Amino acid sequence: MQKVCWPYFDPDFDNLGERIYGPPCRVYIDNDSIQDCTVVKVNSENKQGLLLEVVQILTDMNLIITKGYISSDGGWFMDVFHVKDEHGNKLTDKSVINHIKHAIGTSRRESDSVKASEANNCPKNNSLEPPLIDHGEHTAIEMTGTDRPGLFSEIFAAFADLHCNVLEAHAWSHNARLACIAYVSDDYTHAPIDDPSRLASIEDHLSTVIRATADPSSNSTHVGHKENETDGFLAGQGKGCMNTNVERRLHQLMLSVRDFDEPFCGPSPLSLLSSKLDYCDQKERKTTIVTIGNCEERGYSIVTVTSKDRKRLMFDTICTLVDMQYVIFHAALRSDGADAFQEYFIRHIDGRALNTEGEKERVIKCLEAAIERRVCEGVKLELCAENRVGLLSDITRVLRENGLTVVRADVETQGQKSLNAFYVRDISGNKIDMEFVESVKKEMRPIHLEVKNEETAETVGPHEPPATDAPQPQSHRFSLGEILRSQIERLSHNFVPTK
Repeated sequence: MQKVCWPYFDPDFDNLGERIYGPPCRVYIDNDSIQDCTVVKVNSENKQGLLLEVVQILTDMNLIITKGYISSDGGWFMDVFHVKDEHGNKLTDKSVINHIKHAIGTSRRESDSVKASEANNCPKNNSLEPPLIDHGEHTAIEMTGTDRPGLFSEIFAAFADLHCNVLEAHAWSHNARLACIAYVSDDYTHAPIDDPSRLASIEDHLSTVIRATADPSSNSTHVGHKENETDGFLAGQGKGCMNTNVERRLHQLMLSVRDFDEPFCGPSPLSLLSSKLDYCDQKERKTTIVTIGNCEERGYSIVTVTSKDRKRLMFDTICTLVDMQYVIFHAALRSDGADAFQEYFIRHIDGRALNTEGEKERVIKCLEAAIERRVCEGVKLELCAENRVGLLSDITRVLRENGLTVVRADVETQGQKSLNAFYVRDISGNKIDMEFVESVKKEMRPIHLEVKNEETAETVGPHEPPATDAPQPQSHRFSLGEILRSQIERLSHNFVPTK
């Protein structure tokens, strides 16, 4: 009988390099070097997308990045970030510090295994449309198309007619384009919707609603679904902060409908008039400046971005460059609380610099759009109510009927409560009278309402109106608050909480 011998493989051989040279990713947290901020240092083997992963983790923790230095030329990646918490203080909580170390290290290892699996299974996957993470509790619906006043209301009304319970939704509009991601379940069973015929009916219905525009030449409408999203999808997690995976997908969807271009030209439909006026206003008060130069000696293109500082600014910029298939080799950024400066040394993923004027112009326009699309100049309405099917449809319909258009929406469900944030503007593009908005707060009794003016960053308190020199007008007039009170109060007694 022939004897068969098998070679012996030491199970520790796979991590031999790590045992000799140390772990492939090291994270250092320094609270001593600088008085007013914490320094986060990341040293790791270099790979495409690692910078975005690190920034995603810091952004998801609501950390403010005040300075950053990145170098990844060659086989090694070195990052230094100066960060503060959301209140502007150093990081002193040990659990937060440990979470940063663990999250970055875990992300580095998991990303390698996931990318290896994707390379084997989906070698031709389109990087602009990565699949959403597949779990088991909800169905994700993605929508893009031409924006128009009242479209949000029509979308939520369509979901109610289709017996879909909207558990979470995030939507952006910019330059007359719309991108929306909604997480839904069946109205009766509260289970994910997986029947192909019903999904096809939902997509067809929503496509019809979004295409109902006076611009028939637009073919950018898209409605798609992803089944089986789990309860881990909740982007807000009770902290009022959307997960960067959802935000990145919204950036990709807006990029796919070319929101970096002007609103559609030709004879202006009335439905797009406010978007066109808004676009003209944005050009007049434009504060974002993007320039591109070349570093001939090293073959880099140098992208310089100067803009007003805000939260999540670095994530928006890096996310756009990565999704446009550019590799960041070096970068530096700084902010003083009012203005921010970013500089990136990049090449295309195929190793070439940006050589043509057309490519440079496209990168400039895409970066400007990425920075501007998140900024909402208007009034933010934060509403909290008992959740029920059709609640969002009723609220957005009342807003539309009273001349307000929703330019951004963030909706999530926590238990039996529906937490909604709507950024609204006057349908004609004019500023909303804050006295008019204050009447909404005073007269809205069935649901809790917070009113914030995003243009002045002032928050209207829960009990006291903003101080004014002149006495408040006493004349009775038609107001949005009266409509909301009369219609929503009638419906509030019939709220059916989700189970």
